[in-house]
Amino acid sequence: MAKVSAVNKNNKRIKLSDRLFKKRQALKKIVMDKKISLEERFKAQQKLSNLPRNSAKNRVMNRCQITGRPHGVYRKLKISRIALRDLGLHGLIPGMTKSSW
Repeated sequence: MAKVSAVNKNNKRIKLSDRLFKKRQALKKIVMDKKISLEERFKAQQKLSNLPRNSAKNRVMNRCQITGRPHGVYRKLKISRIALRDLGLHGLIPGMTKSSW
């Protein structure tokens, strides 16, 4: 199991990034638009830098939904490789069997 504080911190980042996603996208659009004056783009850049760092989507860590493990997580399943193996061994995933050779 991962530390509860690390999982909670990641959940906080997810909520914050979801809440400020539209605002961040609008500011980025202004900053990247070359037709807008330099002063307005600079003001938008300042507002963007004043937003919390944790509101950026790339600060969110993909964690296992079962164990909270940060590495070795399958994106589609949102489960770590170890948890997936355990579920497969217990027969909880249809069609998945333990390999033997």
